[in-house]
Amino acid sequence: MIHSTFAKFSFAGFLLVSAGILAGPSAAQTTNSQMNGLKLSNDQPIQIESDQLEIREQEKKAFFTGNVKVVQGTTTLQAGTMVVHYRGEGETVTQGNADIEKIDVAEKVFLSSGTQQATADTGYFDMAQQVFVLEGERVVLSEGQNVFVGCKLTVQMNSGQAKLDSCGRRVQIQLDPKSQQSN
Repeated sequence: MIHSTFAKFSFAGFLLVSAGILAGPSAAQTTNSQMNGLKLSNDQPIQIESDQLEIREQEKKAFFTGNVKVVQGTTTLQAGTMVVHYRGEGETVTQGNADIEKIDVAEKVFLSSGTQQATADTGYFDMAQQVFVLEGERVVLSEGQNVFVGCKLTVQMNSGQAKLDSCGRRVQIQLDPKSQQSN
């Protein structure tokens, strides 16, 4: 087993989902809301562990496979695989100075930050567009007893604006009224 740890890895906010809860008790085809918990974390170190790491400098890709776990602050991402796409002449992922373009995650994606969690089949972070997307047959976003289910969660990282799509079905929302009484 290879453990890969990169301190001060500049993912420019790779782990940023503390998926704040979507507001509103309605079921609809698409749900839009503000996710105030989303923040870029450029200044915190990132620890990455996986069963295997393969770096292909010519392709500017790093492949993390098997039990991938990424931790930054209070946020944890777990997946079966993660591919980091980067650019820049002479820059490498192992030196921590790579300009990350996109990060793909797959195989049972689990994202947790504080009391908030999200699960999906696949996902990606588009660093240029500052967009984070989770997709799958059943994308679940939860905080405590509040649960949101769809098939595609799109988050604008700069603003925290989020959209949960149903993909031909219906978005499902379960809200616990007790969670709102602590204000």
